Amino acid sequence: MVIGGLESYLIVFLVMSGIFAILTLGLNLQWGLTGLFNIGIAGFFAVGAYTSAILTTVQSPDHLGGYGMPFITGILGAGALSGMIAYLIGIPTLRLKGDYLAIATIGIAETIRLVFTNESWLSNGTRGIAGIPGPLREALPHDYYNLFYLLITAAFAGLAFLFIERALHSPWGRVLRTIREDEMMAAATGKDVFHYKMQSLVAGAVIMGVAGGLYAHFIGFISPDVFKPMQFTFLIWVMLIVGGAGNNTGAVLGAVVVWGLWTGTEFLIDALELSTDYQTKAGALRIIAISIALELILLLRPEGILGETKKTSD
Repeated sequence: MVIGGLESYLIVFLVMSGIFAILTLGLNLQWGLTGLFNIGIAGFFAVGAYTSAILTTVQSPDHLGGYGMPFITGILGAGALSGMIAYLIGIPTLRLKGDYLAIATIGIAETIRLVFTNESWLSNGTRGIAGIPGPLREALPHDYYNLFYLLITAAFAGLAFLFIERALHSPWGRVLRTIREDEMMAAATGKDVFHYKMQSLVAGAVIMGVAGGLYAHFIGFISPDVFKPMQFTFLIWVMLIVGGAGNNTGAVLGAVVVWGLWTGTEFLIDALELSTDYQTKAGALRIIAISIALELILLLRPEGILGETKKTSD
């Protein structure tokens, strides 16, 4: 079977949609279920990507690494370190009221990016880490490798979906939603609000770290410029809002729809045959398109395409 150009593009699109869906599911656990305002998604994503890259690459004089560990070890390490960082962030912030978590997460995310930019011994600085191995990358033709990686991404997305869906309908999930709606009520019923919020923050960060590891192994190259807030924080929030916070199916749908809109603007720019000056402003066109879509959703269906289901248990 020969994979054509359209099929090859669709496979890559679905792989990236799957990675974004995993990120959005992690945010849905934190925000959609618990009400934790995390705007440092790019930081957890970057930690996952760099951790998995360092653990699995061969020895290099340019950056930390040389461990040559298997793909699955890199992915597990990515999730574990992201969770540990979330735990450290949560200790001083989750007991506070207001948006302290948001301030802390965005600050930590930018700090992480600057560390990877400036600490060349760790990450090769702005030159990034190349040659990140992927499972069976050398054994399979390029197009078939992408198809194989799509299956891997779908498996991880499915596991994240099932985990959060099970949480949604469990007593643990009901406590998280109670905290989201009224922390004082949750505390009055004897629930340890801090520990439940910590569990949600860490679990969501682990999922985001796994997504970062999957991204690194698929692309094969990472650098600090990749992990700017626009694409891996703002866009994830748009995906969740468009799909419907509190709804896992909506989170996945929002990821696919918004990523399709984001990538579709590239074809629109090419079709319009704009001048070189306007070509350089393509990024602004993308942001405008996403902003219009977000405004329409907020005006016409503020709960998102699907919205949160009111059913909490079977």
